Amino acid sequence: MCPYPQLETITLIAEDDAAGQSSTSRTCDYVFSRAYDLRRHLKAVHGVSAVKESIDSWVSRQKSARRLAAASSCPAPSAATSSRYFRRSFATLLAPPRATSRSAIRVDTTCSVPISTATKLRINMQARRAFCDFGATKTDESNCNPVHESSTVNAYFASESPIAKTNLLANIGASGSKSQGAYPGIVIASPSTTSPDYLYTWTRDSALVFQTIIDQYDHCYKHCRHTCYVAAQTIIQQVSNPSGTVSTGGLGEPKFNIDETAFTGSWGRPQRDGPALRANALITWANYLISQGNTSYVTASLWPILQLDLNYVSSNWNQTGFDLWEEVNSSSFFTTAVQHRALRQGAALATALGQTSVASGYTTQAANVLCFLQSYWNPTGYITANTGGGRSGKDANTVLTSIHTFDAAAGCDATTFQPCSDRALSNLFTYVQSFSIYAINSGLAANQGWATGRYPEDSYYGGNPWYLTTLAVAEQLYDAIIVWKAKGSITVTAVSQPFFANLVSGTVAGTYASSSSTYTSLLSAVQTYADSFVSVVSKYTPTNGGLAEQYSRSNGAPTSAVDLTWSYASLLTAVNARNGVAPASWGAAGLTVPTTCATSGSGSSGSSGTVAVTFNVQATTVWGENIYLTGSVDALEDWSPTNALLLSSAAYPTWSITVNLPASTAIQYKYIRIYNGVVTWESDPNMSITTPASGSYTLNDTWR
Repeated sequence: MCPYPQLETITLIAEDDAAGQSSTSRTCDYVFSRAYDLRRHLKAVHGVSAVKESIDSWVSRQKSARRLAAASSCPAPSAATSSRYFRRSFATLLAPPRATSRSAIRVDTTCSVPISTATKLRINMQARRAFCDFGATKTDESNCNPVHESSTVNAYFASESPIAKTNLLANIGASGSKSQGAYPGIVIASPSTTSPDYLYTWTRDSALVFQTIIDQYDHCYKHCRHTCYVAAQTIIQQVSNPSGTVSTGGLGEPKFNIDETAFTGSWGRPQRDGPALRANALITWANYLISQGNTSYVTASLWPILQLDLNYVSSNWNQTGFDLWEEVNSSSFFTTAVQHRALRQGAALATALGQTSVASGYTTQAANVLCFLQSYWNPTGYITANTGGGRSGKDANTVLTSIHTFDAAAGCDATTFQPCSDRALSNLFTYVQSFSIYAINSGLAANQGWATGRYPEDSYYGGNPWYLTTLAVAEQLYDAIIVWKAKGSITVTAVSQPFFANLVSGTVAGTYASSSSTYTSLLSAVQTYADSFVSVVSKYTPTNGGLAEQYSRSNGAPTSAVDLTWSYASLLTAVNARNGVAPASWGAAGLTVPTTCATSGSGSSGSSGTVAVTFNVQATTVWGENIYLTGSVDALEDWSPTNALLLSSAAYPTWSITVNLPASTAIQYKYIRIYNGVVTWESDPNMSITTPASGSYTLNDTWR
């Protein structure tokens, strides 16, 4: 039935009261079968022009609600009754779903068919949402809002999502309305050309945008967009640039001109997350195509691109580079984590394509990267974003890592820092609290959403909150909720207890089953907390729905680059997470850290011409004080206290780091302390070492 005049959930373009029956308030009896027919009817009869995507979404949910109302049982899956609706709605389940009939989509959470808990939960979550939006009566309220979602956030996402999609696509060449001059498949960071000039294409941003497109659109649209993206990246990989050629480091070049030529100006290069993120996006696409029987395209067109990126990651993961904010030249948590994901996915895809000769190498290096990833954890309760830079290490880099390496099949695994792991939750709490410095957060309680930025020491454009970083906090929490519901329990550890106690006073360590009141209280509190960050973004979104890069720390006004593509992508992924949609698994489940870890990208104890040297120093510190290392060679940052390498305190009071140093070389070094920005050097003389010709070496020092 036509929804007129109740059009609150449909985004309108224009409304002409003079047309047809638009001025009436009576219910319309028009019956439609297609979204296209309804859109034409609204315009012709009621004088209402509606956004196509909004109508399509409304019709899809209306049909889902009707299927739901008709369902009365949970039949066992049947390979012969696969429905297009099921495949489209649940393509990103934790594991590839078994085909099922439409009647399997129902509200009842006690469905007894032999499917996994996670799959059953996803089906019921999606069905509940459709049921509550379109089929519920007053008596159904308790079933419709099990975690007390915010109606304000519902409304904001409903209105902002179509705008975000439209503006994201407008920033993709060659047909995008705001990307004139960009070649086909090229993603511009922003149409802004002054203060700042972002009319370039970044490998990182482009990959994240196309990862979003994979999860947002149907097969035909994804295919059309990705064909152009693949063609563009095939060219860009081969463009010689200041970082080198395709075979000499050029894949680490962070950005290019929008006509696919090299950007030759001064910049923070190399940035080693780009090849890994591009590989992650294309592997997700490749896996989808293989599931559709299109292995030939994957082998002929995607694998050559992927192998270049994966080989680069495998060989260079332990080399320093600039972080995702393009400021700190060291090792970065975000980069290491997405490199680990790329190698895991790459090994699986290589095996599927019969490329077994490279698959084993990727697997070996993935284990080494996972080992290195553990060194970023600071036992005081947060993840140190970078090994250098001289800052606190509290950084949105770490929250973004959790959402971009989310694998619901891994549960709350702390080894890969999954969103609901105790480490990731403790880190999120510490990160958010560091932004009490913003005036717009003044007076807000600790259990409310705050505006968050890149890191508290930030000074770029005044050091403001970013839309994408604030949304990332919400998305991590939505991801956590997905897993807790799938598991049917929430585990609170000594590490995550401060996070939970901030939301529900008196929470203590333990595992709380879904049947317990504590589970219900915690789940509801986390949902409310997550929604409150979206409410912050909603509050500071201008009336036209445009999302800039930043919003002012003093009054919330948008600032810096307008229409940032990454901002729009971050909103769309947050919407997906809130709707209970998890990305495809990438193989994070069941991983363990090797007992012995190599530290070079070549798979031996040192890359060509280098040896792995482990520095251990006994040093007691006060809360917030850290130990760093610098020295006389490039790998030790050439005596720079600003870029000094941060040591891990995992074995406190022993602080440790492993660095690849030139072989057979006399090197001087010192440890330094940094506390509240104040640098304290060790006493003279400098420490010294002559590295061996090969193998590895360990130093055991004491602070002096």
